[in-house]
Amino acid sequence: MARQEDKYYNRKIRTSHVSTVISITLVLFMLGLLGLLLLHTKKLSDYAKENIGFSIMIKEGVREAEIMAFLKKLDTENFVKSTEYIPKEKAAVELKKELGEDFIGFLGYNPLLPTIDLRLKANFANLESVARIEKKLLAAPEVKEVFYQKDLLEMVNQNMERISLIILGFSVVLMIIAIALINNTIRLSVYSRRFIIHTMQLVGATSRFIRGPFIRNGIIDGFISAIFAIGLLMTVIYFLFQEIPELTQMVELPLYIVLMITVLLLGILISWFCTWLSVRKYLRMKTDELYT
Repeated sequence: MARQEDKYYNRKIRTSHVSTVISITLVLFMLGLLGLLLLHTKKLSDYAKENIGFSIMIKEGVREAEIMAFLKKLDTENFVKSTEYIPKEKAAVELKKELGEDFIGFLGYNPLLPTIDLRLKANFANLESVARIEKKLLAAPEVKEVFYQKDLLEMVNQNMERISLIILGFSVVLMIIAIALINNTIRLSVYSRRFIIHTMQLVGATSRFIRGPFIRNGIIDGFISAIFAIGLLMTVIYFLFQEIPELTQMVELPLYIVLMITVLLLGILISWFCTWLSVRKYLRMKTDELYT
């Protein structure tokens, strides 16, 4: 009879551990997905800002050597991501393709000017910085005009700020929910063994001695859950890269490693803290309260 009770009790503990690990794994997986979203939101924001058109029109009559010297000077500026020189002949070919007509043959000459397509670094892709950059470029003797889509630049910055705030708020809410879910899961696991805690107290075991195995098991459960969650995240990342190959261009391996380490630490720390709180609660309970 005693053996059957022991088997039943051991099976109950194993089931409790499995359900705890599964619950914590799913919560950590959700947090990891949110971390991925945050990483790619920043990358997508920078990508959008750095691909806004910024064209520098060169004055008529400026020699090729002067243009190339100006281009090299631009490449040394801290706000420049990339530059591309487009001679008037190349610009004419591209415009001819867009229009579908030979406008040079109709006009008798090429009215286009040489241009430099400039891409700014994301940190400088805002209205204030662009205004200062525009003023600086117009002061150059080679430059006739600077053209960029001001409305598009303003819209991109405003939308990215809104999206960042929404994701940040959602992250805080999800973190609170995640901690609450893990806490409830661990509390239920400890609840099923509350009488063991009380029995150990009756035989004179100290709170630290009683708490030790629970804390150790909590940390192990958190570690195992984090490993499973990281495995799920890596699977999701793999399939995302298969479906959207362009995402591979935005990958920064150190950031992904930091994300995985963060998930691992969260699993261990949250499990440790929630286990400590739950055991502490039952250590302070009176005998009568254990039956409620």
